[in-house]
Amino acid sequence: MKTIRLLYPDHVSGGLETYYFGANLLQHILPPNPDQPTIKVDILPPDGKEKQITNGIYAEAEVLAGIQDAQKKLSEEKPDRVITIGGNCIVSLAPFDYLHGIYESVGIIWIDAHPDVSTGKDGYPNAHAMVLGSLLGGGAGQLRGLMKNQTFSANEILYVGLQPLHDYQKAFLDKAGVNYKIQDKELVSDEEIRAFAARFDHILIHFDIDVLDERLFHSTYFANPELVGDGSGGGKMTLERAGEILRLIEENADVAGLTIAEYLPFDEYKLHKMFSGIKLFNL
Repeated sequence: MKTIRLLYPDHVSGGLETYYFGANLLQHILPPNPDQPTIKVDILPPDGKEKQITNGIYAEAEVLAGIQDAQKKLSEEKPDRVITIGGNCIVSLAPFDYLHGIYESVGIIWIDAHPDVSTGKDGYPNAHAMVLGSLLGGGAGQLRGLMKNQTFSANEILYVGLQPLHDYQKAFLDKAGVNYKIQDKELVSDEEIRAFAARFDHILIHFDIDVLDERLFHSTYFANPELVGDGSGGGKMTLERAGEILRLIEENADVAGLTIAEYLPFDEYKLHKMFSGIKLFNL
């Protein structure tokens, strides 16, 4: 079984250059394993320039180019398992679609404070909020059009950590028939996770760092008071509980794909930028 680490530092899909820095830092935080080669998706580094919104998506051409390069790398490597190191949530589109083409019986456990089912018509142009909707056959037509395999079904999705929804998100999930639970008071139970995992031969996990409580873990979007996004709030999960959930899934399922997304080390990035302005480092 071949496992690769797909380093995918997409930042434009979230409209925030710290995603690029965060993904590149995250690869050094993860436990080393020489048997898991790191394959890097070609993403242009941040240039500080504002991008155009085209067809409802911010920096559409760059977003699509990143997805296509990720698909190319996956096709060349032909892995059996993919650990995706993001970047923002868009990074799950290519590997989850790829793995869906390999395995017939696949479920997605989406560990996230948000449903990621927006479209370009909902007033928020950052494509990271459209990724799961596209995998479900909705979302954005440009993203869906790049997919090479069938879309996922509503009964193949389990949300863990989901917080209160915008009206348009609720409307999408209800129309699609996704069975979800708002978890601002209580997370889904271990029994629900086990029961979901038992229905499939393989599980894909999307772990968005913003599911964590920003009061306890500060490298997340909602720990930065300067950012407002689409008006959603942050997660309620502790880091300890997140670890328990990930281990629980592993114990009860064959995990073929794991995405880690939206790691935003703001203080570390500010330190990096400060040192970048020191001449000694650039001689």
